Amino acid sequence: MKVRTEARREAIVEAAATLFKETGYERASMNELARRLGGSKATLYSYFPSKEALLVAVVKACTTGHLSEAVNGLAAPFPSLDLEDVLTRFGERMLLVLTNDGEALAVYRMVIAEAGHSDIGMLFHDSGPGEAIQALAGFMAIAMEKGQMAQADALLRAQQFLALVTAETNMRLYQQNPAPLEIAEIRQLVLNAVDMFLRGGVR
Repeated sequence: MKVRTEARREAIVEAAATLFKETGYERASMNELARRLGGSKATLYSYFPSKEALLVAVVKACTTGHLSEAVNGLAAPFPSLDLEDVLTRFGERMLLVLTNDGEALAVYRMVIAEAGHSDIGMLFHDSGPGEAIQALAGFMAIAMEKGQMAQADALLRAQQFLALVTAETNMRLYQQNPAPLEIAEIRQLVLNAVDMFLRGGVR
């Protein structure tokens, strides 16, 4: 019986990410992936039961896995941390990935290109962004209970906040090689979003 290793799993995910970006998810085959890795399909399926499961692993490794720090920050002691500070830290960590991680941007573009032809869009959403939205909604629900936010649909408010955070950077998806943003630029974009979210942009 062959022993599965974490190193081998990571190598499969890395090779799959490259293959998906080169050919698109739908056209990528497990046969080609096995050929590139120098192994067999049986080995691949011993790590991942399906191509869909492999896609989820790629998404987590290349994009949303990097958002875990932002999500974990929502579990910090509350209300010892100021609501505005928590939202700002979350937004900065999220936007840092979305603007300065070339690997993440490539995967996002692949998902957009394939979304109209398969379930890849929802697989992507459920394995990453959906989890971040749920975590943020949970945090906001607590803030509402504490009286630090007006009562509302927490899930909707989380979605609205994330839309504000990314509003000024969405154009980067359509640019060929967008330049990385400086930390100060990212912070200002997030401060704009937090200000609009909490005060409607009026101080």
